[in-house]
Amino acid sequence: MMKKIQLRSLFLMSILGASILTSCEENTADPQKEEEGKGREFITLTASIPDEAGTAGNGGTMAFALTPEQAIDPSYVLNIYQNGFGLRSARTARVQASEDGTELYNIQYTGEDGGVFNKYRVNGGKNFIDTGNELVLSDIIGTSPRWVKAAEGIGIGVHLTGASTVYDGTAPNHVYKYTRGTVRIAIIDLINSRVPNTAEFAFPFPEELEAQGYYVGRIDVPVLNAEKTKIYIGCNVSKYDPKKLSYNAEGKPTWANDNANRQIGTTTLVVDYPSLTNPKLIYSEVSKVNNHSYRTMTQYVGTDGHIYQATATSGQDILRISKNTNTYDNSYHFSLDAALGVTGARIQAFRYIKDGEAVVLYNIAGKGGYIALVNLNTKTATKISNEYESSLDFSQYQNIAVHEDLVYIPLTPSGESGKLYVINWKTKTVTKGATLSGQSGSWFIGSY
Repeated sequence: MMKKIQLRSLFLMSILGASILTSCEENTADPQKEEEGKGREFITLTASIPDEAGTAGNGGTMAFALTPEQAIDPSYVLNIYQNGFGLRSARTARVQASEDGTELYNIQYTGEDGGVFNKYRVNGGKNFIDTGNELVLSDIIGTSPRWVKAAEGIGIGVHLTGASTVYDGTAPNHVYKYTRGTVRIAIIDLINSRVPNTAEFAFPFPEELEAQGYYVGRIDVPVLNAEKTKIYIGCNVSKYDPKKLSYNAEGKPTWANDNANRQIGTTTLVVDYPSLTNPKLIYSEVSKVNNHSYRTMTQYVGTDGHIYQATATSGQDILRISKNTNTYDNSYHFSLDAALGVTGARIQAFRYIKDGEAVVLYNIAGKGGYIALVNLNTKTATKISNEYESSLDFSQYQNIAVHEDLVYIPLTPSGESGKLYVINWKTKTVTKGATLSGQSGSWFIGSY
């Protein structure tokens, strides 16, 4: 049963210096636009910092906006930890940006304000102006949000809550029935800071699959198709063995993990947009690896109108969802292993660029950090070497900026200095640009 969620919304009027409650339908300021014919002004970099206990990358997010000239200048030194701007979030903020780089969109992660959305105008250096437009989204997508910019000007937040196992009988003969959670979705108008629609429904696995032990514990990385009629949401599918019953220390029944015997393919939840109705599942026949990613967007609408989806963050596949059928195109399969001639590649971040060209950040069997430019049409890849490969960790990486022919990838091992790699995706030439100072328990996690 579909249900619309009532949302609490907060709109801050910075000119009054006070907070007032308002409706989600409040119309607020438009974002800045690049002037006609004017080049991009800034490339924003972000870095994570440790919490008070010293846990690496767990204490918040710093930001700094470089000019394109600073970005490619190897003599320019950026200490983002001393000179950057702290984005609002108790832990690592979940940050998106407008395509022109003039605005950042932030939803705070955990803490008292977890689930609160706000916007910043990017004015260069550490000058980020909070627009005062807030939305309290914790009622829908929780205080630890899963959200992305699903299309320009449109954010989509998703959350799967309350996944629990239902069973019959009494000890020692309990009978497994199913494990099921509730899906929550919110559409976020990033331009006007409002929530046009929300929905809530039980995760729609067929009964026969639920009875076999299949369930989903997390959903993430929603994307809108080119026609803006469908939302595709990645799913973290797991499986219990309903026949392997045991009891925990409290005497409660538990069932053994059975992921090794998974038979269904990579799974995507599809709902209609903007109604958020008609939920259904589509399954790949060429991959069984999950596609829910971790902290970075990993599915995009290609120039050809199809959706390209990486099986991140543990797979090496890029799959295609057909614009004609709105289901997986099982005639298409990109293998990063095959393209690079390696074994054990795991895609950590993926950014579609243009005309089938893309960039991926990956590791090998969970170790190191590597870059490749890939051609999704010819199914080929070119490794771009970097000097930090053995010590990089891309697990927190959130975004890769692309402007015209250039890709911006900040590379810093944890606690160490590094470089901003600026890659021309057409010529495959590399500029080792700005020097990025290090700090204990910290590293750079994205560009915008």
